[in-house]
Amino acid sequence: MPHISKYGLEKHGVLNNANTLWNLGAEALYEATIRLGLGTVSQGGALSVNTGKYTGRSANDKFIVDSPASHDNVWWGPVNKPIAPERFDAMHAKMLAYYQNRDLYVQDLYAGADQGYRLSVRVITDSPWHSLFARNMFIEVPENERQGFVPDLTIMHAPMMQAAGEADGVNSEAFILMNFDRQMVLIGGTRYAGEIKKSVFGYLNYILPERGVLPMHCSANQGAERFDKHLLRPVRYRQDDPVG
Repeated sequence: MPHISKYGLEKHGVLNNANTLWNLGAEALYEATIRLGLGTVSQGGALSVNTGKYTGRSANDKFIVDSPASHDNVWWGPVNKPIAPERFDAMHAKMLAYYQNRDLYVQDLYAGADQGYRLSVRVITDSPWHSLFARNMFIEVPENERQGFVPDLTIMHAPMMQAAGEADGVNSEAFILMNFDRQMVLIGGTRYAGEIKKSVFGYLNYILPERGVLPMHCSANQGAERFDKHLLRPVRYRQDDPVG
């Protein structure tokens, strides 16, 4: 049995779920996906899944909680759309209710290899293949570090849970709600796994410039000469790549 963080799911308000499956490996998540009928084995043995109508990121369904603490740090506009804290709290409550009596797959992971800048990320989902996606995308936490793991960012994910559109303060059944103050993201109504990845990158785009680090959506090599990080200036959070 993998070591489990002492920082339990109750810290996120999760209670009365059926089973909590911590840090399952690729084989177990692969098997669970097939057993639950959520994917098939393709020729050659690769796992094949169907994301439904959402085959890419749904930028129109992403919102950022507008609060006094973060308001001046976000470049508001057609991409970074605001949502009230009360709307986020209501959707969080709906997701907690949805989680009850369901098996939940939890991955504790690191985003970023450099210990000085990496982000501790917890992904909670009721879908084993999305848990596998997160495990493949980010860095597995060594067993000897798991008990003391405390997430800097928690992603609560429910791909089959649908929002009520305008009644929930969003645009459709899909929702991606980022709350910088609570260090939490809520994702639902879309099976496209890239929303998990982009939420982590978006959070890094918010916190790293304040630490004198310029995040880049690319790969980079470091040469003999190093840039002086103190020359960087804090910038407002801006994510103006609606399709990346």
